[in-house]
Amino acid sequence: MKSLFTGRFEGYSIHHLKKDLISGTIVGIVAIPLAMSFAIASGVKPEYGIYTAIIAGILISLLGGSKYQIGGPTGAFVPILLGIVISYGYENLLVAGLMAGIILCLMGMFKLGSLIKFIPRPVTIGFTAGIAVIIFTGQIANFLGLTAMKRHEYFIDNVKEIVMHIGTINAYSVLTAVISLIIILITPKVLPKVPGALAGIVVSTLVATFFFSGQVATIATAYGQIPNTLPNFAIPEITLERIQLLIGPAFVIAMLGSIESLLSAVVADGMTNTKHNSNRELVGQGIANIVTPFFGGIPATGAIARTATNIKTGAVSPLSGVIHGVFVLVTLLLLAPFASHIPLASMAPVLMVVAWNMSEQKHFAHIIKLKSGDSLVLTITFLLTVFTSLTLAVEVGLVLAVVLFAKRMSEKLIVTKVLPDHSLKSGKVQSHVVHQKRDCPQISIYTIEGPLFFGAAQNFEHVIVSSIQQQQKVLILRMSKVPFMDSTGEAYFSNIIQNFKTQGGTILVTGVQDELKSALQNNGLYTAIGEENFYHHTGDAINKALSYLDTNKCIGCSHFAFRECQKLSSLPEEKADLISFSKSLPPL
Repeated sequence: MKSLFTGRFEGYSIHHLKKDLISGTIVGIVAIPLAMSFAIASGVKPEYGIYTAIIAGILISLLGGSKYQIGGPTGAFVPILLGIVISYGYENLLVAGLMAGIILCLMGMFKLGSLIKFIPRPVTIGFTAGIAVIIFTGQIANFLGLTAMKRHEYFIDNVKEIVMHIGTINAYSVLTAVISLIIILITPKVLPKVPGALAGIVVSTLVATFFFSGQVATIATAYGQIPNTLPNFAIPEITLERIQLLIGPAFVIAMLGSIESLLSAVVADGMTNTKHNSNRELVGQGIANIVTPFFGGIPATGAIARTATNIKTGAVSPLSGVIHGVFVLVTLLLLAPFASHIPLASMAPVLMVVAWNMSEQKHFAHIIKLKSGDSLVLTITFLLTVFTSLTLAVEVGLVLAVVLFAKRMSEKLIVTKVLPDHSLKSGKVQSHVVHQKRDCPQISIYTIEGPLFFGAAQNFEHVIVSSIQQQQKVLILRMSKVPFMDSTGEAYFSNIIQNFKTQGGTILVTGVQDELKSALQNNGLYTAIGEENFYHHTGDAINKALSYLDTNKCIGCSHFAFRECQKLSSLPEEKADLISFSKSLPPL
């Protein structure tokens, strides 16, 4: 237990406590309308969002890996949770959240936190923008005051529902929503220290209550009164059948929760010049999501906007997150009856603004303008998120990103045939000196640059196989710029070795890096080639290759690929002396 707080409260003082009290209170004020809004958008009662902000908010701050992280319900979860509620019901949502918490804990314990950084940015921006579109359109009905609306899991069905009921627009709801939206937008400019969402909800609620009471739908009329009591403890019914049914949704919640929380922690690191513990953060998030369902709360994760607000208002420790949760609890106990009178139209602009802010439209537009593979990944991930599901979108986005990455890396592999450049005193090997009239019929030298992996190995073999088909005596492979080789590259390289040796040829390898050398030793290719056939310098390998020449074939050859070729071609009686001479030449 002692290690739980190691370094997190070191040198903590009364002055720090005052700063945490201020920041925690401000974040609490910001969190209350957001918690209710996200809960309603997710298809559950608003108090469940408040319970989540209280319990998960406190636990994430205490147990997470970031000093400044604020946890609670977030917009990213809205389409996922709504889909689960529609398909499986609220009780099953609790079970899915609990299972997601267990998955998060396991991810943290198995040190998988660092793997999140390998998710390509076009994928995260694509599904985030898609979620924003879903959230925004999901609030159109409340903004316009449409009635008899049914909620559907899929975007296109919800759009059809809006079109079908567009004739039920409530002018009072539109007026209430517009007032709320205007206040939300102008408050940060006029009163920067006042949360715009809270101001918009309070002002528009007062206007609706005093001027057209009963004309707009409220939280109370739609969901009943918000209870001003502590959440009840209840254990969800967990069965093997439910676990099998919900393992997919639970995994999606865990994956999205891990991405969102660690992105938020990275943002906090950038703002405070600190470093979070990603694996501990996952464990903290996991524990919070295990505990919260027992009190009726929905899945939670790190909230980027609230975390940033926490930092900007002076937070110095995780205590500010705890204070934020306590403030929400006190507010629930004292002001719940008043919150029940908030019009749904007042809350719709809050989520619309959140959706706009989370859409990252500038980054989205920038990547689209690149007209590259990233643009394709972004577009497909975005469209699949909107029109199908986040699960499919992320899966397809990741697979497509991997395929494009493999294609790019395969293009980085360059296999070039080279020969010594006699115009240079050093005799350095170059590719431009190789042509039809100057190419040794018995010795081939290739420079390989780039990784030998599954996306490039076939191209490597295709180029080298021409030397095998010509039944050359020696194949020299310059591999100083090959950083690694995977199992596919190993298989193709093994084929080359076997085929070349079968026809009586010899393979010489030069400049192998230590890491690649270890890999070749482990997979047996080092032994297959022969330890004596590895050289540090290309010159040494060429000297060795000349000793394998069939000098009878050199007679009359006009290619003159090497300095020795002219004498080998014209003076067959001196060939033995020349072979000895070639071995004494300095390395190239």
